[in-house]
Amino acid sequence: MNRKLLFTLLALVVAAVVAVMAYLIFSLNKSNEQNKQMLELAEMDKLEMQNEYESFARQYNEMKTQINNDSLMAQLEQEQQRTQELLEELQRTKANDAAEITRLKKELATMREVLKSFVAEIDSLNRLNTQLKGENEDLRQQQVVQQQQISDLSSEKASLTDKVAIASQLDATAVRISALDKRQKAAKKIADVKTFQVSFNIARNVTAAAGNRTVYVRIIKPTGEAVDGGGTFAFENRNLEYSMRKDIEYNGEETPVTMYWNVTEMLVAGQYRAQIFADGKNIGGASISFEK
Repeated sequence: MNRKLLFTLLALVVAAVVAVMAYLIFSLNKSNEQNKQMLELAEMDKLEMQNEYESFARQYNEMKTQINNDSLMAQLEQEQQRTQELLEELQRTKANDAAEITRLKKELATMREVLKSFVAEIDSLNRLNTQLKGENEDLRQQQVVQQQQISDLSSEKASLTDKVAIASQLDATAVRISALDKRQKAAKKIADVKTFQVSFNIARNVTAAAGNRTVYVRIIKPTGEAVDGGGTFAFENRNLEYSMRKDIEYNGEETPVTMYWNVTEMLVAGQYRAQIFADGKNIGGASISFEK
């Protein structure tokens, strides 16, 4: 092997290694960003629960200043202590501890109902006390402020949820549309085209749910119409005709897909575009052109 050929082979190997490393770095960065967003969502959920527990504790403290009933006072102190204990458990719990967060959510729902019963009882005992009514109004104003804070957190949480949903969408890469003649070779003239072949990869996405997927492809003619595939699918509150469809099993890793459409109508010269859809989203496309 001469020196020039050896240098050429070495250059190709180095280029291939660099490309693989670049792809791995890109994939790792994307995965880390998605995991970061999911952790931020869990932290937001935990903070929302913490605010509500703290609100309950303050409300119990306010209610104790409004009554003179020793039995009811003891019950309030007991429930306030329980609320404080649950709040401390929540503060010690990591946001990604799903089992413990779920348990504390159930406890929160129970505490919410208990608090409602106390509020009803106190209002009933003191409904004729105008001064206490004013204090209760102050408490309600505090609740409005607290609910607004919780609502703001919920809005931020919803926004983060949308970002995670976007990150979990499928993406078609390396999309290619080819025109084949009757020998399954590349057709050079539009009159020779017997089959359209569309090939692509469903990209790796660790946040996307694994399972069966239906992939639809529309081949758009130069006239703007899709070549007929015999059916429709839902997209943005309407139904679109598809040219091809295929059921695949997706496990979060890169998945190659190839689909064929056999010509059943007269074709004209111009540009033919392939549009790929999955999960109600347009995930990629490519085009090919024929001159007259």
